[in-house]
Amino acid sequence: MEPEEGADRTPLLKESQPGTVPACCSARYSLALLAFFGFFLLYALRVNLSVALVDMVEPNTSLTKNTTSNVCPEHSSTINVPRNTSGKKYSWDADTQGWILGSFFYGYIITQIPGGYLASKIGGKLLLGFGIFGTSVFTLLTPLAANLGVGYLIAVRAFEGLGEGVTFPAMHSMWSCWAPPLERSKLLSISYAGAQLGTVVSLPLSGLICYYMNWIYVFYIFGALGVLWFFFWMWLVSDTPETHRSISHTEREHILSSLKDQLSTQKSIPWRQILESLPLWAIVVAHFSYNWTFYTLLTLLPTYMKEILQFDAQENGFLSALPYFGCWLCIILSGQIADYLREKRNLSTVCVRKCFTLIGMIGPAVFLVAAGFIGCNYALAVAFVTISTTLGGFCTSGYSINHLDIAPSYAGILLGITNSFATIPGMVGPVIAKNLTHNNTVGEWQTVFYIAASINLFGAIFFALFGSGEVQDWAVSGYHLHRN
Repeated sequence: MEPEEGADRTPLLKESQPGTVPACCSARYSLALLAFFGFFLLYALRVNLSVALVDMVEPNTSLTKNTTSNVCPEHSSTINVPRNTSGKKYSWDADTQGWILGSFFYGYIITQIPGGYLASKIGGKLLLGFGIFGTSVFTLLTPLAANLGVGYLIAVRAFEGLGEGVTFPAMHSMWSCWAPPLERSKLLSISYAGAQLGTVVSLPLSGLICYYMNWIYVFYIFGALGVLWFFFWMWLVSDTPETHRSISHTEREHILSSLKDQLSTQKSIPWRQILESLPLWAIVVAHFSYNWTFYTLLTLLPTYMKEILQFDAQENGFLSALPYFGCWLCIILSGQIADYLREKRNLSTVCVRKCFTLIGMIGPAVFLVAAGFIGCNYALAVAFVTISTTLGGFCTSGYSINHLDIAPSYAGILLGITNSFATIPGMVGPVIAKNLTHNNTVGEWQTVFYIAASINLFGAIFFALFGSGEVQDWAVSGYHLHRN
């Protein structure tokens, strides 16, 4: 059934008073904070290879010495500290590097839907905890795998992907039990913003570690932090408000009463209705489109900065991180704005989700294309890529949490489905981009940006046409009994 644009069945929690359920020191915001650090480490573990790879490859086999010197003049560094050169180098050509960067997603795609299904059955705590723990362990094994051969490195990265694949569906499943409808944008934006900050910190920090120490410590340091986080997560977190040891009675009742008309009690999963849901496919298309741009930049931005704009390894990390710092700020602020607009009833849920998705996908497309036409203007290139990635932060309060709007009980499964399709860009995007930039010219990179922008634009339009903001009939058992 096609939802009406203005009809929004999301309950507005008239019975709850903000003063009775403070955010400070609450169990739900503590969960958001722990999840924030979890996703911080998750993305640090994911992107550190993008920086380390530049230092792992022998200069004569890397693209950095092919035609880059003819593209832009060398960018002088103001730091003259001698760099550490003790790290082992490997003879991996451009295509091999592309496969190494993309191998993570071959594991990542496999566990998306199983992760969502398992989270709905056993809860998200164990799944998310062990997902990050497993990823951390394989990160610690990365230097050994690289030393054994490129095949072992690709396998280890794929196993890391297997571990990370369950994390987002597991977290969505937990929030379906923890997030009151009018706090979804705030709580989810806080927890998932950790991914952006993890990128912000790990890119420059990985560059510094490579510069002053050795690239192997990039994997040892972040891997050890991931293992440490796992113990805090297992100690402090519960799957549901009912099983939390220290939650206040008031907060527990507030959460449970706000969700009572949105959750399903049926044991079987309505797979056919899920797969036939047009609002779900609107999220699939938007998620796929956004991730094409996101993953292409995430894995190749350090390379672009070094090979085209000619920043050295240390500057590379800081300037590669700047766009994601902007995105992190945007995610936090847009989450607050989205819930404010809904709570004050200025805009319906569907209108907020569509508007934020349009801003978060069309804006990045425009500035990404513009970034390919400013030549060697370093400042403008960094500014345009930063604005492009920053505006993408609006999508977190757009399509990204829309699963919880249309089917809270099955949010983990829905995210597993959409993230499976959205992982494909991570698998093929870097490989295609590497193949399109063999000669490393500005024109080749313009083509990469054009493709990403076009896909982004299509996804934004599709979601605007077919997205929904209301709980679907198939997602709640006996839903008609609760409608006024």
